[in-house]
Amino acid sequence: MKEMNRPNFIFFVADQMRADALGHLNSHGAKTPHVDGLLKESVSFRNAYCQNPVCVPSRCSFLTGWYPHTKGHRTMHFLLDPEDPTMLGQLKDHGYEVLWIGKDEAVPLNRDMSPYCDEYFPGEFPYDREKSENFERHFRGESSGDNYYSFYAGRVEPGMTDDNDRSCLNKAIGYLKKRGEREEKRPFCLFLCLNSPHPPYGLCDPWYGFTDRKQISERRPTPDNWEKMPSMLKGIYEKQGMNGWDEARYRELKATYYDMVHQLDSRLGELLEAMKKADVYEETSLFVFSDHGDFTGDFGLAEKAQNTFYDCQCNIPMIIKPALGIPVKPKVTEALAELVDIPATVAEMAGFSLNYTQFGRSLCPVLAGKEDHKDAVFCEGGRIHGETQAMEQGHGEDSIYWPRLSTQCMEGPEHTKAVMVRDCRYKYVYRLYEEDQLFDLENDREELKNLAGEPGYELVERKLKDRLLRFLVETGDFVPNRKDKGY
Repeated sequence: MKEMNRPNFIFFVADQMRADALGHLNSHGAKTPHVDGLLKESVSFRNAYCQNPVCVPSRCSFLTGWYPHTKGHRTMHFLLDPEDPTMLGQLKDHGYEVLWIGKDEAVPLNRDMSPYCDEYFPGEFPYDREKSENFERHFRGESSGDNYYSFYAGRVEPGMTDDNDRSCLNKAIGYLKKRGEREEKRPFCLFLCLNSPHPPYGLCDPWYGFTDRKQISERRPTPDNWEKMPSMLKGIYEKQGMNGWDEARYRELKATYYDMVHQLDSRLGELLEAMKKADVYEETSLFVFSDHGDFTGDFGLAEKAQNTFYDCQCNIPMIIKPALGIPVKPKVTEALAELVDIPATVAEMAGFSLNYTQFGRSLCPVLAGKEDHKDAVFCEGGRIHGETQAMEQGHGEDSIYWPRLSTQCMEGPEHTKAVMVRDCRYKYVYRLYEEDQLFDLENDREELKNLAGEPGYELVERKLKDRLLRFLVETGDFVPNRKDKGY
């Protein structure tokens, strides 16, 4: 056994994976033996939440330790500024060799990546618009059909799409192999961001069909009416055109998504094996998590929405296996946690202090056995009226994302700015232009009954509104870590 110094870090980041897709968190979820196997030496956070239910804002948040509203990172088109600190940059500044492999979605494409990593590898297959459009035409069918906006592809023939995740995994495994063959004194950080299980819901054999279609967990039912639900959801539902689907089709969609999760789990298994062969497994802290979740048929919807906060969207998997020498009591914890906690956790494990104001809290005490971490967690999104820069304009009806993006561009209440607070029992959503939401998660885990304004819940609402006000005051801005010369 090697003497522990500073731990290495590997971040295995999924895209759009909901927490209840994992086998150990849902007996009717996907088969995830490699993730589940980590529980012997890891902590899995049942109540972990992202800070925004779409990609770019979430990634900007967990890389910095800032909430999306802190600097306006709540759209798909406002990425990190050059002066924004990140946990990767902090690790690099403290002597770590940092490799960023796979998806970016936080740093503008035309920016130098050297402040964040020593090497950036996006994958062997950059986005090919023509190939992507050909693939979509194959599975979407006619524009008048009910699969046109569903994202369901099912069984995909080999070669129809490029497996960029495969190339990224190979790069990571290759790096570990080379590292195992050399005398390297510096600790490393491997930031591996894969695309799965992001829609379209489809994949090749032998992965397709692995999940037993008869054992799929039930979806949240399509509402009989949308009266007390966010108008964003109703707008997407009416445009996606899946209202004629029967339950068998919804089960097939979810099962295919679970197939994708199973494939991702298998690739995690390959990475774990490579870590052991390179003799870095024990001395590496491994973080497995996702940027946000997915509807996967819940409420009759596919993919995601930017300003709604049901658990299928914002409750994400997060499993942390700390390096040898870092105290851990393996279990599934009920402690409330957030992705924004990751930078502070990494800094404590690596033995340095973050040199800027951030709002996360180290999860190391929870890893060591403490259950009381935070009294509340938060998620946010949407825009105010007139914020055209947050509308994602320019997508016509031929875009598979048109139901969501066109609804986001409406100047009614649909893209209302909203913020969620969740404590140990209740979830409250304050919505700027339409009715608020309150859910009793102890008695209504699927969040089907909106209790906002109902008799008997006045004190609960008042308490959560007060907590939300405190949150916004504490995190609404930051003072840069510098002292400019005064007058």
